[in-house]
Amino acid sequence: MVIASIISFLVMRGPNANLTFGIIVLGTLSILGIVFAVLSKKWLSGILGVLLNGAVLVFVFLLLLAKGIAG
Repeated sequence: MVIASIISFLVMRGPNANLTFGIIVLGTLSILGIVFAVLSKKWLSGILGVLLNGAVLVFVFLLLLAKGIAG
């Protein structure tokens, strides 16, 4: 899911990017990634998945904060 988030971010970037759509897509992928990581049977994959998807979720929060500040 982290790789899917990175690819979707790279596809959606640019001067005409829809920030709201990007926040929704990245947030959804991140939350799904955290859920799948928690449901994983392997400890290393679970911990790594939660940490990386949590980092993407923090990035989405910062995007949402920037959108709120910009108006």
